[in-house]
Amino acid sequence: MLNVTDIETAHVSAAVLATRLERAQAAAAAAGLDAVLVSPGPDLRYLTGYQALPLERLTLLVLPAAGEPVLIAPRLEVPAALASPVGSLGLPVRPWDETDDPYALVADLAGSATSVAVDARMWAEKALRIMAALPSAQVRSAGPALGRLRAIKDAAEIAALQRAGAAIDAVHAQVPELLRPGRTERAVGRDIADLITAAGHVTVDFVIVASGPNGASPHHEVSDRVLQPNEPIVVDIGGTMPDGYCSDSTRVYALGDVGAEYREYYETLYEAQAVGVAAGRVGAACADVDAATRRVMVDGGIGDYFIHRTGHGIGLETHEDPYIVETNRTPMEVGMAYSVEPGFYVEGRFGARIEDIVVLTEDGPMSVNHAPRELVVVDA
Repeated sequence: MLNVTDIETAHVSAAVLATRLERAQAAAAAAGLDAVLVSPGPDLRYLTGYQALPLERLTLLVLPAAGEPVLIAPRLEVPAALASPVGSLGLPVRPWDETDDPYALVADLAGSATSVAVDARMWAEKALRIMAALPSAQVRSAGPALGRLRAIKDAAEIAALQRAGAAIDAVHAQVPELLRPGRTERAVGRDIADLITAAGHVTVDFVIVASGPNGASPHHEVSDRVLQPNEPIVVDIGGTMPDGYCSDSTRVYALGDVGAEYREYYETLYEAQAVGVAAGRVGAACADVDAATRRVMVDGGIGDYFIHRTGHGIGLETHEDPYIVETNRTPMEVGMAYSVEPGFYVEGRFGARIEDIVVLTEDGPMSVNHAPRELVVVDA
């Protein structure tokens, strides 16, 4: 049973990681897989706590549906693996030397497996070599099985997302002082990037500063365009915290008076975003959140300007399951974390987006972002 108290006090432990491995094995068995093969990336970190370097040398978790998981690692990476939570888990580590063929080791550990899955972020080169090493096995993506597990956040993960949300909120609180006519988007973006790391993130994953007509491009990033008086500026920012969990939040700022038409559109967007957040409930389909959000935009006369899905899951990746889109009938469950980010984009003129990260708890949807969602007007 997950409640807000659990969310605020939980932490990751070796026992939690062991449970994740067991759940992944059960998911593999339910999917008819003999084994799941996991390379460096978010799936490996989720299952073992090990943030392995993505090298040309093969590091691979061999996770059988039944039996003991084994981590294959280059000998020079074994100390790093054992210094990670892999050591406290007691996970066996099989080293290989520079003159060895690690794919032969994969074949040996996989045994007579006829159906295996590789993680969705595995390099094509490695996936192809695994296929060559297991010629009698059907090889497919582990995305559906592992994505489902990662979509349901445990208490430690939700606490991590709360910390990430607070950190990016702190950055948004400082954005208005960076905005003034004559500065370029790029200069503002550099300052925001510095604030993201100062707020506790270890990496800056993206900075969008989209002024005036650039706001009509949802993923504009930055340019040398100079900020002008009386125009809106879309700021969408995010980074990764030391524990690997991500932040992602969008707010809109105005340099002076942006006009009655824009303010009217923004009021509709503000309502749509609030309705979308409230629409999250256990048992509803992910598509229902999209539908509720989109309905407000359509009723407000700007539905044609809302050109993307309502949201995406977030955790060890900025974009992961579940996706809040009209075709996704996946039922919502306690522990799902996702963005609610409707927007409007009028080509050649302006745009806007409001984005919060929301966690579905037993008490309903809970936003981890609390920066003001109203249009923030800055003196020009």
